[in-house]
Amino acid sequence: MNTTMPTFSKQDSLKFFRTLNSRVNAYFKENKIEKTGNWKLHLKTVILFTVFLAPYFLIITLTNMPFWVFLLLSIVTGIGMAGIGMNVMHDGNHGSYSNKSWINKFMGGSIYILAGNVYNWQVQHNVLHHTYTNIHGHDEDLDAGRVIRFTQEAEWHRFHKFQHYYSVFLYGLLTFNWAITTDFKQMKAYLGRKLSYGEAKSPKILWTTLIITKVIYFSIWLAIPMILGIVWWQVLIGFFVMHYTAGLILSIVFQLAHVVDETTNPVPNADGEMENTWAIHQLYTTANFAPKNKIVNWFTGGLNHQVEHHLFPNISHVHYGKIAEIVKETAKECNLPYHEFKTMRSAVIAHFKHLKDLGQKPLLSA
Repeated sequence: MNTTMPTFSKQDSLKFFRTLNSRVNAYFKENKIEKTGNWKLHLKTVILFTVFLAPYFLIITLTNMPFWVFLLLSIVTGIGMAGIGMNVMHDGNHGSYSNKSWINKFMGGSIYILAGNVYNWQVQHNVLHHTYTNIHGHDEDLDAGRVIRFTQEAEWHRFHKFQHYYSVFLYGLLTFNWAITTDFKQMKAYLGRKLSYGEAKSPKILWTTLIITKVIYFSIWLAIPMILGIVWWQVLIGFFVMHYTAGLILSIVFQLAHVVDETTNPVPNADGEMENTWAIHQLYTTANFAPKNKIVNWFTGGLNHQVEHHLFPNISHVHYGKIAEIVKETAKECNLPYHEFKTMRSAVIAHFKHLKDLGQKPLLSA
């Protein structure tokens, strides 16, 4: 990844974000509500943790269940895992779950039982992705190595012609890779670049935390089931199925918001400067999908309202449906884009069509 960070324009003749921020603040003030989570998020937290943990306890107590039941429970656990990641962990690590910092830290720390690491996630997501959205070489969400080509700037290989077919099978490996290798690689890279989110911590503390939490994680999900009598190969298969389910859900949701024809991949000029302000940049690089679908809204933690989330990452997702009209209206007044797919189906089709287009041999060598 590029280590020379681009800078955004500070010239906003449209006064877009100033106007938008004022209107959103007025909405919360007039309705006398907090910008953080409410009872709806708290209830959702209980439900999702139940979906995530109940199958696990059934598995380790009913060790002689049929294998097909074991696999089904592993899939349900993966669904709960994705749900917690998108709703609880995500809001917690953005500081939007609660107005109490210790609750945010606690909920953000749920990533440790999802196979991840708080420091790595906050740097990759809060710092790199939210700041340098869709900028090749800076937003690591666009970095899939050589296997998948997410931007025109990425190097093209002949096998990319088929990426719209094989990519979906690789998407499921997201959290599995977190658990096994990604966290170690990221921590080494981020500490080497002296990146942090908030107050910087000692590398010794970060490495110790990573190792201890990984030991605990693998003890819970692998060692304990084996000790309690579940055959080792069933445990490994269940572990993989759980992660594959969660990884597939998370990857699809992430890609629909940024890797479609409608969004752009702006590049800095020779001086490392971006054309637009940060807020306007978010409008060009981000898309919503299925905004009126209650199931999608509930389960994805508002990540289908990605435009609102990128503009106001410190506001809990439970409010995005209400402030979306304010954002859309303000963007229209300023003659700025507001990308939105009415259904999830149309967004999925758009994503894989975009992958197909990117898989063709580019006109210019990247």
